[in-house]
Amino acid sequence: MTPPSLRKAAQRPRLVAVSNRVTHPRGAARGGGLAVALLDALRERGGLWFGWSGQISDHPDTRPAVVESGPIRLATMDLSQAEHDAYYNGFANRCLWPLFHLRLDLTAFDPQHYDGYMRVNRRLAGALWPLLQDDDLIWIHDYHLLPFAEALREQRAKQQIGFFLHIPFPVPEMLTALPHYRDLMRSLFSYDLLGFQTEDDVQRFRDCAVREFGAQLRGDTITAFGRRLTARAFPIGIDAREFAQIAGSPTAQQEFQRVRAHREDRTVIVGVDRLDYTKGIPERFRSVECLLDRYPDTHGQVELLQIAPTSRGEVPEYMAIRRELEQIAGNINGRYAQLDWEPIRYINRPLGRRQLAGIYRASRIGLVTPLRDGMNLVAKEYVAAQDPADPGVLVLSRFAGAARQMQSALIVNPYDNTAVADALQTARYMSLEERRNRHAALMRDLLRDDADAWREAFLEELQRCSAQREEPASPTAQAA
Repeated sequence: MTPPSLRKAAQRPRLVAVSNRVTHPRGAARGGGLAVALLDALRERGGLWFGWSGQISDHPDTRPAVVESGPIRLATMDLSQAEHDAYYNGFANRCLWPLFHLRLDLTAFDPQHYDGYMRVNRRLAGALWPLLQDDDLIWIHDYHLLPFAEALREQRAKQQIGFFLHIPFPVPEMLTALPHYRDLMRSLFSYDLLGFQTEDDVQRFRDCAVREFGAQLRGDTITAFGRRLTARAFPIGIDAREFAQIAGSPTAQQEFQRVRAHREDRTVIVGVDRLDYTKGIPERFRSVECLLDRYPDTHGQVELLQIAPTSRGEVPEYMAIRRELEQIAGNINGRYAQLDWEPIRYINRPLGRRQLAGIYRASRIGLVTPLRDGMNLVAKEYVAAQDPADPGVLVLSRFAGAARQMQSALIVNPYDNTAVADALQTARYMSLEERRNRHAALMRDLLRDDADAWREAFLEELQRCSAQREEPASPTAQAA
C-alpha cells in the first residue's frame, strides 16, 4: 500500500515557477528570499523554474536552455541588449518600480520601453508554452511579469495561473498616471489568483478595479473585463529557525566577534539595504545626525553600520543616490568623528548571509526604515538572528509591509528624523526584560508565519481557485 505522504505528493500538480531571474540551487544563499522560497517549493514538489538567465546575448536563442538539478528543471532565456534596456532597465525599473513606490517624480514614461516590456513578456511566454503540461500549477512573480498570464492565455494556456506582487501596489491616483494602466490592469485579470503582501495592497487593487473599471466584488473575488479572479494577502516570511541556526554558525560567530571587538561599550546600529531610493537611507543618515545633535551622550558611543550594495548601477537615479549617500556620510563624519570613532560606517558591497547573520547578532539596534516597502525581510532576519537571552531592538518603518506583522518593534515614521532619533535613544536604554519580551513576541510570529506557511497558503489557494475564468461581463465592466 502506498503511504499517505506519498499519495498526497502524487496528487499534487507540478509547480512551474516564473520569475525575472532564475537562480541555480548552488547560488540560492546569495539569491535572496525569493530564490530560497522558490527552490524549497520546487524541491518539495518537483517542477520547473523559468525566467531570464541574467545574460545578455547578441543573438538570443528562441528556445530556453534547460538543465536538471535533482527534481528541479531550470529553463532560462538570454535577452538582447535592446530587450534588457527596454524591458528591465526601462519600463520595469524606471517606470513601474518608482511608480509603485509612489515616486512619480522619478517615473519615466517612455512608450518604447513599454513596447519592449510587452514584447519580452510575450517572447518569454512563447518560449515557456511548449514546456508546460496540462495540469501544471503556474506561479508568476513580481512587477517585471505583470502581463505574463495574458501572454500565456494568448498561447491557449488553460492551466491555473497565480501571480505574487512582492512590491507595494500603488494608490489608484498614482497608477492612473501610467499611460498604459488600463492594459496592465486588464492583463492582471488573466490570472486566477493575485497575491499581495498586505491587506492594504489588496484594498488598493480592489479600489482601482472598482473605481476605474466598474469591477464587481464578492468576498475575495473580483470580476472585471469579463473575467474573475481571487485577490488576497499572503505576507511573505523567512525560515526563521534556519536563520537562527545560521547566526550560530562559525562564520557568523567570527563576524560577531569582529563587530564586537573594541566596541563592547558602544551601541552598534545596523542597516542593511539594497542601494535604492525607496529604502530611506539618506533620511536614516539624517536621523543619526539628529540623534547626535539631541543626545550628547551618543558621541563616541553610537555607530551606524550601513551595508548598501549597489544595484542597477547603470540607472541614473541609482548613480545619484550613491553620490548623495557618500556626501551625507562624509559631512556627518566630518562634523562628529573622533580619532578612534566615526558615527557612520558605509559599506557599498554585498555580504553573504552568514556574515550578515553575525553582524545582526552583534548589533544592539536594527534600523529598518524604508520610505515604502512591500515587506522587507531584513527586519525579519534581524530578529531571527538575535540571542534570545540578550536580544537587540528592531526600529522599523511604518511604511514597510513587515510593520503590519511586527508590532512589537519600535514603529517609526522614517520622514520624522526627530522621532527616529528618539526611538534609537529609547532602544539604547531599553531594559533587558523589555527587550526579551519584545523579541519573544516577534519571534513567535516569525515562526508561525514563515516561508513555508506563505508558500503553502498561496499554492493551496491557487489550487482551490475555480477553473472557470470567463463569465459575462457586467454592463459597467463593458463600459470601462
